[in-house]
Amino acid sequence: MSVNPLLTEELFQHIWQFRLFSQEGLTTVSGEKVQVMHPGQHNQHEGPDFTAARLRIGDTLWMGNVELHLKTSDWFRHGHQHNPRYSNIILHVVFEHDIAAPVAPYTPCIVLQEHIPKLLLKRYEQLRQSLRFVPCAFGAAKVPLLTWYSWKERLLAERWERKTSNMQAWLVYNKYNWEEVCYWAVAQSFGTPVNALPFLQLAQSLPHHLLIRHRPGLMQLEALLFGQAGLLKGAFIEEYPRQLQEEYHYLQHKYQLKPLVPYAWNWLRMRPASFPSMRIATFAGLLHQSSHLFSRILETETIAALEQLFSVQPSAYWQTHYRFDHPVEKTSRPARLAVHNILINTVLPLLFLYGQQKGIREYQEKALHLLSQLPAEENKITAGWHTMGVPQRCALESQALLQLKQYYCDEKRCLQCAIGTKLLREGIF
Repeated sequence: MSVNPLLTEELFQHIWQFRLFSQEGLTTVSGEKVQVMHPGQHNQHEGPDFTAARLRIGDTLWMGNVELHLKTSDWFRHGHQHNPRYSNIILHVVFEHDIAAPVAPYTPCIVLQEHIPKLLLKRYEQLRQSLRFVPCAFGAAKVPLLTWYSWKERLLAERWERKTSNMQAWLVYNKYNWEEVCYWAVAQSFGTPVNALPFLQLAQSLPHHLLIRHRPGLMQLEALLFGQAGLLKGAFIEEYPRQLQEEYHYLQHKYQLKPLVPYAWNWLRMRPASFPSMRIATFAGLLHQSSHLFSRILETETIAALEQLFSVQPSAYWQTHYRFDHPVEKTSRPARLAVHNILINTVLPLLFLYGQQKGIREYQEKALHLLSQLPAEENKITAGWHTMGVPQRCALESQALLQLKQYYCDEKRCLQCAIGTKLLREGIF
């Protein structure tokens, strides 16, 4: 008899870890009664699958390592007989016993084939084969709110850990200059999503202290940013871009600046208010009004104050232009949503990271509190969750569900998901 095609090694380990099998009549292949008192700790490193398991085999209480295989013969196929790490296991757990004797003379072996509910395997296969928005679309809304609440907290922690990984590397590179890192991070967020990389490269090509030196003059700030962006090349008709061009040529020579190539920027399929030129002009306005932006963020206590800090109007030229030399009657301003995106994806994770790095819990709590005060994001993914009956009351929850969809549901990691495992174990289908 071959191994059940619905069973994977990952699922088999999950079944053992959470004891999703019947212990009634459980014996070794030699006939000794087995009681699993504790399955052990799942070992994610080299060596046996589980450590520190507690078992009663016959009349003897054992504590030690346990190895799992779908077939007994996998022991030899994996070469464990030559590896000293496997010389002291107290139990070999298999789904199918396909050889005549245990893998070692004194190593007990149990077979779980008849102890695992077939319905459990069918549920798992249903999750794996699902083509819906998420694998558990049929039952996620039925999972208790307490399970959802604790899982969302963990998902947000994972998401912010991912978001702040680059920031931590920037901190080391900049010798823990938080203002410089904030400048890089906010610049990147101004380009999200399609121009995040060139915006970051733009910021990295212009040291923060250099921009601070020229902060009082908005035209000089714009000249430095537009010039370094590679957008002041060629001949212009209007006076303002020609002035910026002249100013940049002087500053470029003075500071030996090397600009980006203009084709680094993406312009297609975006609203004019999100054009790189408009975002650069707005970024210049933000730097012009805030000499120590990160310090201002640390001091700010409310969402309204943060919104005011980042709700910046570009200079007068950009009230009637989306691009150089292309006047319009009046430009539209980026929606409030653009400010919220910067707060959600950059400012609050950075604030949380600062509290984490400095060991100041108040900043971490403030970041989480402020995130919970922002409305949930509106996009295709959050709409999908809402349709399923899993609403998001605030940005904290929408961020958690974005993480869940991208890094668990899309990758079918149901066995690492608190919702998937809850459905699997309790049959909420």
